[in-house]
Amino acid sequence: MSEGIVTRFAPSPTGYLHIGGARTALFNWLYAQNRGGKMLLRIEDTDRARSTDAAVDAILDGLSWLGLSWDGEPISQFERAERHREIAEELVKRGEAYYCYASAEELDAMREAQRAAGKPPRYDGRWRDRDASEAPKGVKPAIRIKAPRDGETLVRDKVQGDVRFPNADLDDFIILRSDGNPTYMLAVVVDDHDMGVTDIIRGDDHLTNAARQSIIYKAMDWDIPSMAHIPLIHGADGAKLSKRHGALGAEAYRAMGFLPEALTNYLVRLGWSHGDDEIMSTEQMIEWFDVSDINKGAARFDIKKLEALNGHYIRQADDARLVDSLIAILPEMEGGAYFIDRMTDERRAQLLAAMPGLKERAKTLVELADGARFLFDERPLQNDEKAATILAEGRPVLEGLLPELQALQSWEIESLDPIVRAYAEREGLKLGKVAQPLRAALTGRAVSPGVFDVLKVLGREESLGRIADQLG
Repeated sequence: MSEGIVTRFAPSPTGYLHIGGARTALFNWLYAQNRGGKMLLRIEDTDRARSTDAAVDAILDGLSWLGLSWDGEPISQFERAERHREIAEELVKRGEAYYCYASAEELDAMREAQRAAGKPPRYDGRWRDRDASEAPKGVKPAIRIKAPRDGETLVRDKVQGDVRFPNADLDDFIILRSDGNPTYMLAVVVDDHDMGVTDIIRGDDHLTNAARQSIIYKAMDWDIPSMAHIPLIHGADGAKLSKRHGALGAEAYRAMGFLPEALTNYLVRLGWSHGDDEIMSTEQMIEWFDVSDINKGAARFDIKKLEALNGHYIRQADDARLVDSLIAILPEMEGGAYFIDRMTDERRAQLLAAMPGLKERAKTLVELADGARFLFDERPLQNDEKAATILAEGRPVLEGLLPELQALQSWEIESLDPIVRAYAEREGLKLGKVAQPLRAALTGRAVSPGVFDVLKVLGREESLGRIADQLG
């Protein structure tokens, strides 16, 4: 076990905890857990126009729902701006940065000239070696880092390997704006250093940032954390992940009826694997996880695979826990009000009793609710199209069976099963030809849990009433 491992998850609070961010958080958390270290949480809220308290709350809520804990209080990057300014000034004193008095108009003209000459637009270093006495009056300067002009900057990455960046491409980027606000590039380095971060695990869209940030680390004589830049997530079609693929927030997956353990199990395997293992407990993920096993190539998000995995977790879940989980998401679920309005202690007990049969057919909690709808529907039932067709053909079956069910005193499966089977045999029918119209009459649908389970859960009075309704 390595001592002193510190990772961090650093989301921008401009929206919910999206699926890519959730995976990054998961990888950081697993790595810290595996090494007996800590994962810190930093809210990168320097963009004041787009950062909201509601988004911060949504991110914290999403992490908590997924079971990803962090150490200590979340740190606000915005609140550390004074410390960032202090380091920018320190870099100027060290001769590693300088004041730049170039106006926005000057910079636009410079870039336009570079484009016209067929060169990439970069800052040309015009204030790099000039004396401050030459500064125009009344102009507030920005502070730029003195990036090395020759050679290359090497990023040693645990996923991407050694990545080399020509220093000529990095230019003297701004670390403190003329309005006194630090840039992201500076703030991240100062925060990671002050927080004692030893390992940075983030998306590979930050790889170029890693080169620029390395320049700041070296200029301050600070140790550069170990880096691991993980590939982004693409859709099943190979295109960049978007909302149409499932690039939604964690709260959307909760409302869609996914269990948190299924989502984390699915996310951990997007770009990382442990042999052929598909199903992993949290304990196994922690034991097996290492950044060196992360793939270089982009992972593909497939909602169908997530649904199949979620179905497995639903079948394995405790029935009482499923009832609680389902009731908890009803306010967020489309159509959830239908169930909330009809939820009584009796219905809750019926839902629990029906759960063994319901969960065998459901891939999400939403499908589970849909399967349980017959418990909440009030007489007379509104039959769906398939059920109506089955009932039109199966009316004689119900007419013959109803008196036998009415004569039953015990409404247990052990009593119901032989009566229905004996009736089918006597009439020369396969059991399905009796069970189908019976199911349709009891639920208004062609699909449900086992028909004997449905009879038992609904109870004698409700079952007989529903059958009689269909016979008019």
